[in-house]
Amino acid sequence: QVQLVESGGGLVQAGGSLRLSCAASGRTFSNYNMGWFRQVPGKERDLVAANSRTGLSRYYADAVKGRFTISRDNAKNTVYLQMNSLKAEDTAVYYCAAASGSSGYYLQAQSYAYWGQGTQVTVSS
Repeated sequence: QVQLVESGGGLVQAGGSLRLSCAASGRTFSNYNMGWFRQVPGKERDLVAANSRTGLSRYYADAVKGRFTISRDNAKNTVYLQMNSLKAEDTAVYYCAAASGSSGYYLQAQSYAYWGQGTQVTVSS
């Protein structure tokens, strides 16, 4: 019911920055909780950051706290992930996801019904 398309990934040196964007279409964007996940081959898909429908409630994984910022612009149907001070261990495919039914945010991948195709982030040093 909601289509999600990520963009903004690429190759960056350690210490650099990237901003990922996730554009949504199909339904009213403000109805959905949003999350960013990342995954490397052979590993589980892990939550990086999440926010509520209004964007006022936010969650960050300990590994990215203080370096990444999740934000959303409901007027533009877009959620962002600003990634600063990137490290080699941040290398992964990053996925945008949407969920409905909560006034807060969800922490588990299975709680999200809609997913983008992912965008590769590679950090070199």
